[in-house]
This record gives sequence, structure tokens and C-alpha cells, in this order.
Amino acid sequence: MFRLAGGRATRALVAVLAALLAVLAMPARADKIRDLASVAGVRSNQLIGYGLVVGLDGSGDQTTQAPFTTQSLENMLQQFGITVPANARPQLKNAAAVMITAELPPFAKPGQLIDVTVASIGNAKGIRGGQLLMSPLRGADGNVYAIAQGSVVVGGVSAQGKSGSSVQVNISASGRIPNGASVERSVPSSFAGNGDLMLNLNTPDFTTAARIAKAVNQAYGAGTAQAVDGGSVSVRGPLDPSQKVAWLGAIQDLDVMPGDAPARVVVNSRTGTVVIGSDVRVSAAAVAHGAIQVTISEQALVSQPAPFSRGGQTAVVPSSDVQISEGGAHMFKFGPGVSLDAIVRAVNQVGAAPSDLISILQALKQAGALHAELVVI
Repeated sequence: MFRLAGGRATRALVAVLAALLAVLAMPARADKIRDLASVAGVRSNQLIGYGLVVGLDGSGDQTTQAPFTTQSLENMLQQFGITVPANARPQLKNAAAVMITAELPPFAKPGQLIDVTVASIGNAKGIRGGQLLMSPLRGADGNVYAIAQGSVVVGGVSAQGKSGSSVQVNISASGRIPNGASVERSVPSSFAGNGDLMLNLNTPDFTTAARIAKAVNQAYGAGTAQAVDGGSVSVRGPLDPSQKVAWLGAIQDLDVMPGDAPARVVVNSRTGTVVIGSDVRVSAAAVAHGAIQVTISEQALVSQPAPFSRGGQTAVVPSSDVQISEGGAHMFKFGPGVSLDAIVRAVNQVGAAPSDLISILQALKQAGALHAELVVI
């Protein structure tokens, strides 16, 4: 009985150790190459256009302050054989001039539909329920790549009363048109041509570039890939263009463990957001941080003239009370090689606000105790 129990316990312990070793042997955070790098030349292109949104319920542009709306409408009517008299200035309230933006994805072909964003450039109160008239979308080279038209979908709403009070939720002067543009011209791509392909890393790193080249060479033979620099890897493709799509898809599915991220602290001075990387270390340092508060209160006092005085007048005399108080400066000490957890724990113990944390990090960087790159955006 004891041998059986001992044998079962031994086998169970061996199984647990084997599973633990298998877990430890697995890569910590392997990523696909498709998530680490993009193919050079395979990118989207920005499109922009100008147009008119009509059918608004009195919330369009005021023509006295946005004359280009009336001019655009007159030019459009002339194309339909309608001539507006020169001395007539139509007062439009149901039309708005807008700018149209879209993103042309790679390999887009004529006839495909893409989403567009419409935004008012005049003084329209909102473009909810409006209809965008046919408008060309041009690229950076001036050529027309898509035609936009459709009903505008707006996620915001605003209302205003006669007394001047108003309520607004989100933005009602901009919206989107799903599948609102039809592609008319495709962008030439060098992907189908002969020659090597270049993989551009999303975050340049020499270690990641070397590991990508090593993974490709292990899968397809030595010399297939070569790390050009820390931001790009050159890959030799098949001679047959018809095989390039499947071959590149197989390469993008390879698992690669990226290099460790640099020790970096990112501070957003506008929002007070602070992001500290996991590899940030702090040398031995003592920090004391206190807040000085200045309080000024105003109180009006009435000065009365003396009894039976002649010519005396009652006057209002201002009285100011100024107080300066300094909060208790909590001091905490960092030991050598302190990790991120210790930094966060120490800051939370003293109850430092985000603005206080930014000041502490900047002081530590100037003192040479913060071993990380401090990025202020």
C-alpha cells in the first residue's frame, strides 16, 4: 500500500515538474511578424475633397458669413443649366460647405467602397440628416481616386432655446458616411514586381530585426532574409509573382520574440498621464515633496462717519485676508535598483497626485537617479 501510494505521488510529482518545464520552455511573448513589421510599399493613401451637404433643417451655413457656400451652390446649378441672377443673393439655411476625408486602403480596386468622414468648414450648427452631393476625392498628386456621395450619419446632437441656453452632446458638425465613396482609380504598387521585399519594423530595434531575419532563414533556408538595419529586413522572394502572396503570408505567420522595450517614462503634461515602463530603475535617492497653498479671501467692510460729523459719507472698504500654508512634505527613500512596483508603491503611500508625480520624476532625472528616458509630450 505504501509503495503504491508513494509510486502514485512520485508519478504525479514528475508530471507536475514536466508540465512546469514545458511551460518555462515556451516563449514568453512571441508575436507574429505581421504584428511587428509591415511590407514596404503596401500602405494606405489619404484622400481629401470639398463638397456640399444639403437637406438640413435650418442648421446650415449663414451665407453672410460663409459666402463660399453660396458660390459653390451657384456653380453647381450652372452645370444643370440654371442661372442665378447676378443681383440675387440666396439666403441658404439648408446647405453647408464641408471637407471630406477618406483613407484609400492598399490594393483597392475600382468599384470598391470605402468610408468617408464629413466635417463642416463654415458656421453650420449641425449636419445631421444631411445628404452629401457627389464630390471628387483627390490624392496628394491631384488625381481623383474616389467619388463620395450619401447620407451623413452624425453621432452628436445640439439644441438651443430662444433664451440662449443650449445643450450639446458630442459634435454635430461632423459625421461619417459608411461605404460613402466609390474607388475610381487604383494606386500602383511595386508588390507584384520582381526583386526583394523589405519588411519595415513598426518599432525599430536591432534585436527584433536580427530575430526576424533568423526566423525566416530557419524556415526557408540561409540567405533568405538579411537585417539591413535596426528598422528593416530584406527578404528574397520567389521569382514567380503568383507565389509571392502565399509565400509572404506564410512569413508573416512566423513567431518571433521581440527585443525588450527600452526603459522609458512617458509624461503627458496636458492630461497628467504618466506611463512607466517595466524596465525603469531608480538609484538610491531620498525624495521630499510638499505643496504650498495660497488662499486669498476678500470681504467688504462698511465704514460709517462719526456721529454729528459734517460732510462724512458712508464708504465700502475692502478687506483682504491672505494665508499661506505648506502641506507636510512626506519623505520617502528609494534603494538602489528599485523596480517599477516599488516606485508606484512609494508614490501611492504619500498620496501624490499625477502632477506631483511628474515633478518627482523630472527631479529624479535631473539628479541622475532615474535610469530611463524621460519623454514629455
